[in-house]
Amino acid sequence: MSDKYAAKQVVRAPEAQPHLDLDKGQETQPWGTLTDLPISLGENVRAQSIETLNQVLADTITLRDMYKKHHWQVSGPTFYQLHLLFDKHYGEQNELVDTIAERISGLGGVQVAMAPDVAEMTMIRRPPKGRENPAKQITRLLEAHRHILAEAREGAKIAAESGDDGTNDLLVSELIRLHELQVWFLSEHLVSARLD
Repeated sequence: MSDKYAAKQVVRAPEAQPHLDLDKGQETQPWGTLTDLPISLGENVRAQSIETLNQVLADTITLRDMYKKHHWQVSGPTFYQLHLLFDKHYGEQNELVDTIAERISGLGGVQVAMAPDVAEMTMIRRPPKGRENPAKQITRLLEAHRHILAEAREGAKIAAESGDDGTNDLLVSELIRLHELQVWFLSEHLVSARLD
């Protein structure tokens, strides 16, 4: 150290120091609790919508990740087309994940977010670690879409009946419409072409 700095007193700003000790931190909102937001929806309505949306979120995260798995592992004569399609659908599902999570926050809830928690909650069947043929990959994706569409339709109906127009709109206008479009694109890959 040079003499110039040896004699100088270092002044620290404790308020500006990052707090790096994870054991001293605390949860600001525990799982399953609500914050009181002035959005003109009762606590029971918000709690029901948050429960529904967290299930949809866990299943959407699982579907999103399945798309990326299949994007990496697809093979065969339609490799290029499916590689691009799976990645496109992954990106769309990723945007949907963020939209669902933000709605949960807007209702005053806490989102499922970490992979182990998602794995505990999801109702989507887990694919094997290994590579499957494209028809099996597509069938697996369609099964996941069918499940999410069923829970989204039920959730939208409950949200509409309880006056939660925001959740109903998200489920109908964004989630259901996107899933139906993706189902169409996937299903067409399972149609057999006959040349006679």
